[in-house]
Amino acid sequence: MKIGIGLPNPVPDTPGDVMINWAIRAEAAGFSGLVTIDRIAYPSYDSLTALAAAAGATERISLMTNILLAPIYTPALLAKQAASIDQLSQGRLSLGLAAGGRSDDYEITGRDFHRRGREFDNGLEVMHKVWRGEALAPSSSPASPTPTRDQRIPILFGGTSQKTVERVIKWGAGWTAGGARPAQAAPFAEGIRSAWTAAGRTGEPRLSALTYFSLGGDADEASRKYLRDYYRFTGDFATQIAESAIRSVPQLRDATKAFEDAGFTELYFDPTVASLTQVDRLAEAVL
Repeated sequence: MKIGIGLPNPVPDTPGDVMINWAIRAEAAGFSGLVTIDRIAYPSYDSLTALAAAAGATERISLMTNILLAPIYTPALLAKQAASIDQLSQGRLSLGLAAGGRSDDYEITGRDFHRRGREFDNGLEVMHKVWRGEALAPSSSPASPTPTRDQRIPILFGGTSQKTVERVIKWGAGWTAGGARPAQAAPFAEGIRSAWTAAGRTGEPRLSALTYFSLGGDADEASRKYLRDYYRFTGDFATQIAESAIRSVPQLRDATKAFEDAGFTELYFDPTVASLTQVDRLAEAVL
């Protein structure tokens, strides 16, 4: 199982130089990939911009949005941005995509929250047309550079509905589980594998998981504060989320083994504190 790390792009007040140095240090430490978390109605860094900057600062580490709120974006523009980063990074980009569940992200962008599932599916059709070089209007040229791999960007879908399974089978390279414990995520992952085989897809699906962490007593307070703020829309449940983050080396190693035993192919530890020491501490614990 590959072990990656999140960029601290959603952690408020993270300086830009920390984002760049985080990517450089993560690659040097040996992490397999960098991922971002996407929000619009929050003072976070834009995921695609952050990954474009990381692409320029690194050479080998993989890059993924985990996840991006796809229906909020204009499909042709999202396809163009993704293909651009794919080319600039020499084929290191994957897209983790989902519809999301927070209406404020849709409200401030003028998108219809209640149509997000249909817009998602329509958008996937458009994005793949763009990547194949098909013109979207009679008088137009192709809208983006050609992706480096088979005229498409690998997509992992988030969510736990039947529609998620259908999207994985039709369009996806796999599935990504955000914030779930191994025992919670394992049954759905097995369902993805079974549906993949039944549909005649070759090879194996990528199965990704994301879990929050901080290491060191000096990070505990800031970690809890951030998670309570990020999830304040859930009310009292925000405190439970804040307390559930991994904060010790034994917990890190137990989670790694549990996700690997459940058949996940990649695991990303997502930071809750934007201190570069977190990269070093995590690398020492799990690599």
